[in-house]
Amino acid sequence: MVSKKMGVIFGLLIIASMVLAACPAPTPEVQTVVQTVVVKETVVQTVKETVETVKEVVQEKVVEVTPTPEGGQKVVAQYNLAAEPPTLDPSLASDTTSNFVIENLFLGLTGFDEEGNVEPELATDWSASDDGLVYTFNMRDDATWVSYTPSGGAVELGPVTADQVVYSVRRTCNPETGSDYAYVDYIIKGCQDLNTADTTALSPEEVQALVDGVGVTAVDSYTVQFEINNPAPYFPAIAGMWVNRPQPQATIEEKGIAWTEAGNIVTNGPYYLASWFHNDSLALEKNPFWYGWADAPGNIDRLEAFMITETSTEFAMYESGELDTAAVPLPDMDRAKSDPVLSQELVIVPRACEYYFGFVTTKPPVDNVLVRKALSAAIDRGSLVENVLKGGQIPANTFAPSMIFGNAAEDPDIAPWALTEEQGGTGYAAAVEQAKAWLAEAGYPDGEGFPAITIMHNTSEAHAQIAQAIQAMWKEALNIDVNVENQEWRVYLTTIDKDTPIEQAPHVYRLGWCADYPDENNWVHEVFNTNAGNDDPRWEETANAPLGPDGKSFNQLTEEAQAEQDPAARAALYKAAEKILNEDGAAIAPIYYYTRVQVTKPYLQRTYYDLGGERIETWVLDEAAKMEATGM
Repeated sequence: MVSKKMGVIFGLLIIASMVLAACPAPTPEVQTVVQTVVVKETVVQTVKETVETVKEVVQEKVVEVTPTPEGGQKVVAQYNLAAEPPTLDPSLASDTTSNFVIENLFLGLTGFDEEGNVEPELATDWSASDDGLVYTFNMRDDATWVSYTPSGGAVELGPVTADQVVYSVRRTCNPETGSDYAYVDYIIKGCQDLNTADTTALSPEEVQALVDGVGVTAVDSYTVQFEINNPAPYFPAIAGMWVNRPQPQATIEEKGIAWTEAGNIVTNGPYYLASWFHNDSLALEKNPFWYGWADAPGNIDRLEAFMITETSTEFAMYESGELDTAAVPLPDMDRAKSDPVLSQELVIVPRACEYYFGFVTTKPPVDNVLVRKALSAAIDRGSLVENVLKGGQIPANTFAPSMIFGNAAEDPDIAPWALTEEQGGTGYAAAVEQAKAWLAEAGYPDGEGFPAITIMHNTSEAHAQIAQAIQAMWKEALNIDVNVENQEWRVYLTTIDKDTPIEQAPHVYRLGWCADYPDENNWVHEVFNTNAGNDDPRWEETANAPLGPDGKSFNQLTEEAQAEQDPAARAALYKAAEKILNEDGAAIAPIYYYTRVQVTKPYLQRTYYDLGGERIETWVLDEAAKMEATGM
C-alpha cells in the first residue's frame, strides 16, 4: 500500500533505521488484579427518517480491564518505522509506513495469513453470486471501537457494523476525500463515476446520487454487500484493504483532519494509538477490548516505534540492545553474515515487492524510448545485488515478482538484457553494447551531446548508495553525466506527482511497489494503466506508444485481463503488458525483486508477514531474557 505506497517508504527493506532512545525504566512491581469498571459505550443506531441518519446513544457497560502482566511489568518492544507516517487515515494512506501502523489499529473484512492467503477478519465468511458480480460478507458481532486519552485511559465504544464499512468505502471513493488509493475500488460499481466527478460543478443532490450509487450496501447491522463491475476472484482481498476498513464517521466529522491525532483517534484493532510525537516517535498499546486476544499468539503490550532514516543509527542501537529488531545497513551486510552472533540473528526472506527507477517520459531526453532503453540496459543488476545490496535480492526484468499471479519474472522473452546469464539473459557485457547502440541511434553516440540528467530518491542511506552505483554505471557504460538528489519523503511524493510542473520533476525517480494482493491486476493495471488512477510514471499513451499482440495498447491489455476469466488467457495478456512496460516502451527500469533483510534478538519471536502489513499481535517477547541481555 504506491508506487507511492512504497516509497514504499520503505522502498528497500534494508533502509529502515532508528533514533537513539533510552530504554524505559521498568515500572514498579504491583499486584496482579482484575479490575471491573464501568465505562460509557457509544452505540451507533440507524434511524429511518426522510433520509437515513445515524444517532449515537450513550449507555453504561460493565467491562473487565485486562490484568497487567505478572509482576506489573509491561512487555515492551522497540521498533523503527524509518520515517514519519504521512497519515493514519485509512482512506488517505498510500505507503508502507502508514500502513504498518494502520494494520495494527484498524480491522478489515478480510486479512492475509503469513503465507499470503486471504482469511476472515471482521467477516466470518463470504459468498459470491453465480455471475460473480455480487459479494456478500457476514460480519462478526463482537468487534468494538476504542478511544484512548492519557487522562481517561482506554474506553470501549460501540460495535463495528456494516454501515461503517459502507461509510468508509464511499468516503474513499469520494473525490472530496482526496484518496490516492481510490482507484483500487474502481472495480466496485459506481466508485469510478464518483471519484472522477467534478463535484464542485454538481448540485448537492447530484453528488449524493453519485455517493448512493457506489455499490456497497449494509443489508443489516452485520451483513455488507458489494456489487462489482466484472467477476474478480481476488475481490475478497480488495474488500479487506485499508481503504475499505470501517472508519469512525462521528469522530471524523467532529475532528476533521485532526481525527487521527493521539487522543482523538478512534480505532478497532488489536492496538490503539497511545502517543504520536511527530517526526520523532509513536507508541501503540494493547487494546484490552479486542476480541482476538484469547487466540492471538503474541504478548506485546506496547510497541515503541521511532522515525529515524539512518540505517546505520538503527543498526548501532540494535547492537547496543536498544532495539529488538532492525534492518541491516548495506556496509554491514558482510559483517552481519560472518559474525558468529549476528549471523544467527539474521533473517533473509523473499518479499512480494519490486525496486525500480521510473522515467518522466515527457521530459527530454528521457522522452525518447531509445534513451530509456539504453539507461535501463546499462544498469548492472547482477553486480548491484551481489556487491552493493548483498541481501539475496533477484535482478528484475519485469514489474511483478514470481509470487504474483500472472507474472513473467525472469522470463527472457522480456528485456533479456536486464537478466544475468545465469537467469537466461544476455548478461551485462552484451547489455552494455546494446545500450550504446540504442543511445547512438537516439543521437548521442558515446554520450556526445547528452545533457546532464537527474536521479532523485527519497532520503535514505541505502537509496543513496544504489543511486550512486547506477550513476557510476551510466558514466562508465554510456559516458553521460548524472546528478543525484534526495528529498524528504513527503516533499518527494509531491515532486514526483504527475501534476507537478515538468520543469520541477526529475528525469528519473526511485520507487518501489509491494503487493496489496497477489494478482497482476494490482501491479500493471492499478499502477501503470493511465485510466486506473495511479499513473505514477507520467507515462502517456500516445499514438506512437508501442502496441502488444493484435495491436492492443498497454491500457487495453490490462483492462482486458482484468475482465478475462480464463487464467491462462489472463496470464498471456499480463505478459504482453509487462513487455510493453519494461522493454518496448521502457516506462520503468526494473532493478530487483525484494527480500527482507532483518536481524532480530533471540528473545523476540516475530513474524514476517508479506501481504497486508506486519501484525504485532503475533510477536512474542521474553521480557526476562531481554532484561538479562540488555541490563535494562
